[in-house]
Order: sequence, then structure tokens, then C-alpha cells
Amino acid sequence: MSAVFDKPSPWTRLKPVFTGFDGPLFLAIVLLAAGGLVTMYSAGFDHGTRFVDHGRNMLIALGILFVVAQLPPQKLMAVAVPLYLVGVALLLAVAMFGITKKGATRWLNVGVVIQPSEMLKIATPLMLAWWFQRREGNLRVLDFLGAIGLLMVPVLLIAKQPDLGTSILVLSAGLFVIFFAGLSWKLIIPVVVAGALGIGALVAAEDQICQPGVSWAPILRDYQKDRVCTLLDPSLDPLGKGFHIIQGMIAIGSGGVQGKGFMKGTQTHLEFIPERTTDFIFAAFSEEFGLAGCIALLLGFTFLIFRGLMIAADAPTLFSRLLAGAITLSFFTYCFVNMGMVSGILPVVGVPLPFISYGGTAMVTLGLSLGMLMSIAKSRRFMKS
Repeated sequence: MSAVFDKPSPWTRLKPVFTGFDGPLFLAIVLLAAGGLVTMYSAGFDHGTRFVDHGRNMLIALGILFVVAQLPPQKLMAVAVPLYLVGVALLLAVAMFGITKKGATRWLNVGVVIQPSEMLKIATPLMLAWWFQRREGNLRVLDFLGAIGLLMVPVLLIAKQPDLGTSILVLSAGLFVIFFAGLSWKLIIPVVVAGALGIGALVAAEDQICQPGVSWAPILRDYQKDRVCTLLDPSLDPLGKGFHIIQGMIAIGSGGVQGKGFMKGTQTHLEFIPERTTDFIFAAFSEEFGLAGCIALLLGFTFLIFRGLMIAADAPTLFSRLLAGAITLSFFTYCFVNMGMVSGILPVVGVPLPFISYGGTAMVTLGLSLGMLMSIAKSRRFMKS
């Protein structure tokens, strides 16, 4: 009889929390997080408390991951509409009475200062996945047009702040959902071709359109024009607008095949790399770990992305598949845009490198995204068991 009243062991009580976790996905997270800590120690050990804060942010993100992973996808679906509406309402509040810093109005004081656009990185794909789940099996052209409308509301509000980097991330996350929902290639290919032709025309007309007196209004603001023109030819202003790109490329190139070694990056520690712990940390990483280190980092991200796509392919519901696919390919967007801007093939925008770049808000968003992906992986395993 005494066995009936025996208290369960701590492991017995905790076991359900860990049951169903996707091992390969968690391994990828651990390896990339370790790489981020090593990189931040080298790039930020003499930069105040950046390393300690980065470690703290990772622990917070890990806690968020574990909490969100316990929520079934049905619970995530239930918060999609409220989260999206609150996010859009906060963006409208920012437009009306937000806080302006350095010419950008991106923040809102609600007792604490927040940046509502970060919420939409999660809320937008959630909302669109909910939208298509409700219309499963009966999709029409109007449903896709409605989804595009839901996507463009936050994208345009964020771009108006202006915050080009975040608007690109929100736009890409939403487009991934729409693509996975079944958008026809007949509609995608013309857009891709038009974009390629536009880029080609931009490069060909650089000498004429990048002159000081030429305005790109109302398409782009002056600082956005400067970013594009600096990308096309950084040497036009090597000590000003082109400084970031030039120094990033020098750091990447000087790393060679094997790199200069841990904590031995001269471009990094002599303060030539701007934002070396945030947006341009990939340049610091490349200088110290070289081509070999970059390949290892790319393999880590590739493994994470492929594992996420496998989870999406096996997800039990349309909502889960769309959300998992969008979250996974958003990691690709983060990596491609960050590495591209540091390498000089994309304009400089404020996009962090997941796990590696310093940033509390970005790390919280990362924890939320991975928690949702882990939740979908757990639901798939429970459905099979």
C-alpha cells in the first residue's frame, strides 16, 4: 500500500516537459549557441558586458523556447489573431506618438520602451497560417489576395518608420507562408524576372542615378538611396558611407582559409569593424576563423534549416506546416541578408545573425521561433505515438 502514496521522483515530474523534443533540432541549436558564445567572447570581451549579457540573453531565449515548446499548435493558433491585431494597433500607435531616435520612429513608451515591429516577425506568419488553415481545401484567388493584404499592412507600417531591415524580415516570413500555401509558380516567376531586370537596370544606370543631385523620391528616401549607391561602389565615400562595407570585406578577406586565430583579429580589436558585436559580427568571425570557420557556420545553419523543413513536411496540420516552413526559411533570410550585407553583395540594413549577433530583442524572437518549431515537432511525435 505504501507504494501508492510514494511521491514521484523529480525526473518523473520533469519527464513530460522534455518528452518529444526533437533531438537533431536541439543539437543544432546547442552547436550554434556555442559558436555564438565563442564569437561574442572574442569580439566583445573588451566591449563592456557584451559577452555576459549575450550569455544571459541566450538563457532567457532558452527558457522561452522550453515554455513555448509545451504549448500545442492549437494554442498557438488560438493566439494568432489577437497577437496580430495587437501588433498592428501598436504599430499605428508608433506612427501617431512613437519615440523618435536618429530620424527613425520605431519605439513606443507603454511604461517601458518597446519596439512593436519585433512582435510582427512572429505575429504575421502566425496570422497568415491561421488564415489559410481556416480556408483549407477551398482556396481561391481572393484568399491569396486577402493574405497579401494582411501581410502588407504591417510591412508598410514598419517601412514607414523607417525600418527597412525589419520590414524585409516580416515581408519574407509572410511570403513564405503564402508560397507554402500553394501560390502558383506562374505568379512567382514574373515577379522574380522583374526583380532581376530591375537590379540589372540599377547597376547599368549607376553613373546617372547616383549623382548627388538626383532624388529617388518618393520610391526611396535619401539615406536609402545612399545605401544602394554605396553598395554599387563603396569607394565613392570610403571614409563615410562606404566605410562599413569596405572594412567588412577587408576583415573577411584577411582571414584567409584558416583565419588569424581566436581573439587575434586585428581589424576587429583595432576597432576598424563598426558594430562588431551586432550587425557586422560575421566580419569579426570570418577574420578569426577564416573560410574553414565560415563553412562550419554555414553547415550549422544549413543543418538547422533542413531539419526545420523536415519538421514542416511531417507536421500534422496545414497550420503547423505553414508556420514551421515560414519560421525555418526565415532563418535563411536572416543569414543571407546579414552575411550578404557584410560581404558587400546587399545594402547595409539592421538584420542580426541568429545566435551570433548581440541583441536582447532579437534573442527573445529567436527563442519564440524555435519554441514554436519545437512545439510542432513534439505534436508530430505525439500524433505518431
